[in-house]
Amino acid sequence: MVVNVGIFFVNGIKTQQFYLCLKLLGNVEKKMAPKGKLIIIGGAIDTGSFTETQFGLPQNMNFFERGILKKITTESINNTESRFEIITTASLIPEKVGEEYIKAFAQLDVHNVGVLNISNREQANAVENCERLKAADVVIFTGGDQLRLTSIFGGTAFHQILLEKYENEEIVIAGTSAGAAASSKNMIYQGSSKDALLKGEVKITGGLGFIDGVIVDTHFVQRGRIGRLLYATASNPGILGIGLGEDTGLYISKGNRMEAIGSGMVILVDGRNMLDTNLTDVEMGQPVSIKNMVVHVMSNGDVYDLTAHQLTIHHPRVIPVD
Repeated sequence: MVVNVGIFFVNGIKTQQFYLCLKLLGNVEKKMAPKGKLIIIGGAIDTGSFTETQFGLPQNMNFFERGILKKITTESINNTESRFEIITTASLIPEKVGEEYIKAFAQLDVHNVGVLNISNREQANAVENCERLKAADVVIFTGGDQLRLTSIFGGTAFHQILLEKYENEEIVIAGTSAGAAASSKNMIYQGSSKDALLKGEVKITGGLGFIDGVIVDTHFVQRGRIGRLLYATASNPGILGIGLGEDTGLYISKGNRMEAIGSGMVILVDGRNMLDTNLTDVEMGQPVSIKNMVVHVMSNGDVYDLTAHQLTIHHPRVIPVD
């Protein structure tokens, strides 16, 4: 049977065009979940990547003893045989940081590890570095300065390949400290903890864009950065603020399932039900007021559904002591 639908007009728009618009909108709604996995980590003791100043690897062993580096390994497609690339771009001492990651993974029987110290945009577009990225199963961004990551990688061939691999391949992308902060579409890059709730003190720019709808802060509990996240969320209540404690991270799969891992806490700041703020009314440098901001605390094993905005708390079975 042939049905002649013809062409009608809906408020001046041809029906064929109208239904095409609906179809396109539906495709946006049904966007496929990324095949890749994202692991964002609040940092190691004081530094974000084992060491940036006076601390050495032995003092930071909990960083992977608690299972975070092991989690990165077991979630990779070829486990200990996976190809790892450590991106040390954010660090001021990239050679030292790279060496320590190699040592750390060696203790987990992972030996196929390379270090990419990409220090400028020309290197981020270089064919050799892009080919290494194409062959990688795991990419880890170390700590340091997140603005270096976005300014060096943003819009380059390296960045585009990484985004495509995350959408279409079973790659693991991990970031610690600066690497975690840069993982989202929006990124905090500056702002003192003490003055964070003064208008204009927290600086936000675009991140690497592996995950949307969130903004990430790191070294969160130890450096008292709750004010930075409250400000960031109040300025854009549609995004979820994520504060990662040290030795703590989130394992994000399917683009929306976030599981807390590690030994510390993850703080979530949800501004969707915020009732009021004077952010746009006060002068620069003046305190900001916020009404009805929701805060959640996650620890190891808890899961947050980013689509449904629901937190499921893990209740471990307590074994009685005789």
